[in-house]
Amino acid sequence: MSELTSNHIVLSSSLAGDLFRKPEVSTVKFLFLVGGFAEAPLLQQAVQAAFGDKCRIIIPQDVGLTILKGAVLFGLDPAVIKVRRSPLTYGVGVLNRYVEGKHPPEKLLVKDGTRWCTDVFDKFISVDQSVALGELVKRSYTPAKPSQLVIVINIYSSEHDNVSFITDPGVKKCGTLRLDLTGTSSAAVPARREIQTLMQFGDTEIKATAIDIATSKSVKVGIDFLNY
Repeated sequence: MSELTSNHIVLSSSLAGDLFRKPEVSTVKFLFLVGGFAEAPLLQQAVQAAFGDKCRIIIPQDVGLTILKGAVLFGLDPAVIKVRRSPLTYGVGVLNRYVEGKHPPEKLLVKDGTRWCTDVFDKFISVDQSVALGELVKRSYTPAKPSQLVIVINIYSSEHDNVSFITDPGVKKCGTLRLDLTGTSSAAVPARREIQTLMQFGDTEIKATAIDIATSKSVKVGIDFLNY
């Protein structure tokens, strides 16, 4: 049992050390230990020994209930949390014009005489990036063909930052936007039809929206921020 506890203490200290090496947390003056494991004297001693010279270690009263209390406070007033760290990288799968020498040959798709690169991961936000409550990220896309009757935008997540394709290891689909493009005469449809895609971050749920600018039609989907 002590060996299992020691392994978790080493892992926790290592993860905290990785965070302290990042420039954006170099000025942190306080480190709070929270949660049930924070009650363990061995963990408290290890953290104090590793980081006591960098910042002040604070162990709140009723440390085991701290996370629960935080969840209750957030439920009563979501504004108490101003900024979150994104747990994952989020983006959508798109087609890009194929560029010889830049894109791998196995991603080449030729359709109606146009050369496309398939499975491209277009990033909206990176793992560990700070996102404010309600922060909105926008992208604009164009259907591969103006005559398309529907556009499907798949949303993906990854634990890694350097994602190029939705087929990269660790990339998972976490949502789909399916937008109906009918309802506009062919004469009224612009040559480059704009589909605006928005993702709103910072809450416990990511809210994704796709809007057809030509018709103002829109579709929405919610993605659990904590589980994906």
